[in-house]
Amino acid sequence: MIRLVLITLTALALVAQSPAKPPASVEDAAIQRFRAHARPRPVAPAAPLSAEEKNIIRRFKEVKPSVVFVSALLKNRDPKTHDITKISTGSGTGFVWDEWGHIVTNHHVISVEQGGKLLTDVDEVEVTFSNGKTYKGRVIGTSYAYDIAVIQAFAPAEIMHPIPIGRSLTLQVGQSVLAIGNPYGLDHSLTTGVISALGREIATGYSTWILNSIQTDAAINPGNSGGPLLDSGGRLIGMNTAIVATRGEGSVGVGFALPVDTLNQVVPKLIAKGRIEPPRMGFQVLSAYDAQQIGYARGLVVSEVEANSPAQRAGLRPLTRDASGRYVLGDILLSYQGEPLESAGQFMAMLEYLAVVGLSKDEVVFDVLRDGKIIQVTLELKKPRAPEEKRLPASSI
Repeated sequence: MIRLVLITLTALALVAQSPAKPPASVEDAAIQRFRAHARPRPVAPAAPLSAEEKNIIRRFKEVKPSVVFVSALLKNRDPKTHDITKISTGSGTGFVWDEWGHIVTNHHVISVEQGGKLLTDVDEVEVTFSNGKTYKGRVIGTSYAYDIAVIQAFAPAEIMHPIPIGRSLTLQVGQSVLAIGNPYGLDHSLTTGVISALGREIATGYSTWILNSIQTDAAINPGNSGGPLLDSGGRLIGMNTAIVATRGEGSVGVGFALPVDTLNQVVPKLIAKGRIEPPRMGFQVLSAYDAQQIGYARGLVVSEVEANSPAQRAGLRPLTRDASGRYVLGDILLSYQGEPLESAGQFMAMLEYLAVVGLSKDEVVFDVLRDGKIIQVTLELKKPRAPEEKRLPASSI
């Protein structure tokens, strides 16, 4: 208010001195006079940082070297020149799991999507570290059921800073959390919030559900997928995986993270073997595309049955061809243990999930469409004991 009064008085004085000049010249004179006061503003004294602020700053600096930017690449061959180029299909976040260069992220970060459905893994990935340097990576382990992927980064060992691991079992609603990621490609962005709820179930792209997920109000947006959710001590408590969005827009304050206790079970299995090994059943099914090409869009079409396998012992029938080369339908799998089967990926995800949580059974039941009728086929997965070899009594010599 004081400043406005001063400006007004000055302007009136100028008008009084030259009443004959038009208003524009008065304005110009005021502007020129005030230009003389142009100088940097004095800096106000800074208030000391709170203990909470100091902790957030410290944890971010500590964990930042463990967080990476993941770019997914597909190879494309020009039909005319046959030159191969790499096309970026998306990006996300990941974090350094151990000193051996293993990077953990979401599986959907390194998958090609079309029409909301996951189709296939990308050909190659690039991993950019906090120092700004980018290195080649290769996907060495995937889990559809848990939406987890492990990347081997071919980068110097000295830039590998494994993220500190916490526990998700002991978390409480109301705890402070930090999320670090690359939303919309903005690398190493920090958001804060609290744990809003525990024990949530979130859906994956393969119709499976991740149990005991963490709900948080820390802002999570596209590009945050695969990034770490930290407790106030800077320990990993979850991997940011999904958000509730409005009309495909950004975060509305409801985000979900896969719990670290699940990661600590699944990731070592993926590093060791590349995948979670479900029980051997001994059959293969057609992809959804191939099944549609021969006129079948429901269930899973059994394409092959391995010899001396649970599937063969149960009498499962594969797709065959007649003498003229036409397809002869065998069995179509409609459900597994009472759960409808929608795709091969969903079925594999179900098997992975049951294998990790320890719910795999020695005997499983399929609802099968055979010759126009729905029947039940039971597969005994436990390998039958070989018959004992009969030995003749030894002769005395």
